[in-house]
Amino acid sequence: MSVIFDIHDHVARVTIDRPDRMNAIDTVTHQRLCEIWDEVENTPDIRCVVLTGAGARAFCAGADLKDDTGKSGVAYWESISREFSGLALRRTMKTPVIARVNGLALGGGLEMVLGCDIVIAADTARFALPEAKVGRVPLDGGMVLLQRLIPRNIAVGMMMTGRMVPAEEMARYGLINAVVPQDSLDAEVDAWVADILASAPLSLRAIKALVRETPDMPVHDAFTRQTPELITALQSDDADEGVAAFREKRRPVWTGR
Repeated sequence: MSVIFDIHDHVARVTIDRPDRMNAIDTVTHQRLCEIWDEVENTPDIRCVVLTGAGARAFCAGADLKDDTGKSGVAYWESISREFSGLALRRTMKTPVIARVNGLALGGGLEMVLGCDIVIAADTARFALPEAKVGRVPLDGGMVLLQRLIPRNIAVGMMMTGRMVPAEEMARYGLINAVVPQDSLDAEVDAWVADILASAPLSLRAIKALVRETPDMPVHDAFTRQTPELITALQSDDADEGVAAFREKRRPVWTGR
């Protein structure tokens, strides 16, 4: 299998397992990842996802250029714009996703990072969108997302030159939540996972839905946006449980209802 998918204690861990290819994405791996995202969406018991790559060299080096999809560039772009099945552009994912960036995040690898909600990187990690260097463009979300998440000129410069940017620099631009030494990466990720699990799952889904759906709306329109996730959270048993637990000075017991 090119992807390891493990679920334990409400946490799904997704590991791209092609270290010999720098965890590059071929057709089989892409299809498997899309299946996994579908399963995550349809499994309410999963409250957090950690996405990473096998080994210490690469998170994901992007598309495997040795893999022949049989599609032209235009056909591939049209299929993306119809399906939105990849993580970066997926509209239906409401589960929090943490990127554990253990090494190079290039091309589609960086684009997957852009689809995550929290990004934890090793200090050895590097980020780039090098598609223009091989006559391609960052179709899987890079062109439209990167300029929204970091300063425009920095994003355009990265896309036009393909230059690699160190993790510390990307953190200064606001893309990364924490940069730690490689040997502290798992501990840092686990700390963030624990904080996620300590929060009400329906509240997290509501927050993610609002954040993803409203960035281009006027403030008042965004404030009054009634997503199904928001209404569900406000009317949930967990909303009462959280207040009761606070008053009783105990940890809340979340049921996701």
